[in-house]
Amino acid sequence: MPIDPSVAVGAELPEVKFSWTESDVLLYHLALGATELRYVYERGLRVLPTFGVVAPRFHETAAPVVSFPGVDIDLARVLHGTQEIAVHSPLPASGEAVLRTRISDVWDKGKAAVIVQEATAVAPDGTALFTTRSSIFARGEGGFGGDRGPSGRVEVPAHEPDFLIETATLPQQAYLYRLCGDRNPLHADPEFASRAGFDAPILHGLCTYGVVCKAVIDALLDGPEQVSSFSAKFAGVVFPGETLTTRVWRDGTRLVVSTSAGDRPVLSDAVLQLAED
Repeated sequence: MPIDPSVAVGAELPEVKFSWTESDVLLYHLALGATELRYVYERGLRVLPTFGVVAPRFHETAAPVVSFPGVDIDLARVLHGTQEIAVHSPLPASGEAVLRTRISDVWDKGKAAVIVQEATAVAPDGTALFTTRSSIFARGEGGFGGDRGPSGRVEVPAHEPDFLIETATLPQQAYLYRLCGDRNPLHADPEFASRAGFDAPILHGLCTYGVVCKAVIDALLDGPEQVSSFSAKFAGVVFPGETLTTRVWRDGTRLVVSTSAGDRPVLSDAVLQLAED
């Protein structure tokens, strides 16, 4: 059985000790298409909060595997479902930490299963740097009789968006982003992409996630330190070179975000929470 919820839920994964440097942050920003000096030059470097999502595995070069306690799934069946990061303070440009991860839920969507992980990165002095929550969508692995889980739907304010942001992606963007620790062949290998059901390699969902977070920060905020969390559902795929259209609604201390590529939704139920002053 590829998924055994009785084993998976609550399982703790091995701790990951990791470190990062200014060069890692600079490369991450460049892989998102950054050109602004505050993101691409070490003097006065400001770190996007989404860097925390990739920092623990930034130097990995092997393709990922989906094998955890109670979970063993073919990578070609897997898509990123949701991602959230909450930063407890602005991320430093260099540092070290340990990541502690557990499988918090396994949901049965009928034709697919959803595996949810929660993780916290802790600095050597015991300070929690950031917390992530993510889910993967495993096609063809549902139907085991489990709970469907919540919908996670975010209500969009009932008026036209307050802001509209257009962001071009690069034709080579997936090749750049692979250097940030995600060597999934889905984003480079046409044969693998075809086996996974796509006409061509697609952009990493986490690249789109970072690109959109950066676009919203640059258009509406004074800098990344104004963000306390960013969450989103991956609603569709992006092909490198496409232009993203992001709609933003102000809703108190949060920004509700929706992004599309042409007429295809790619990020939905997204919320950027502002940090308290």
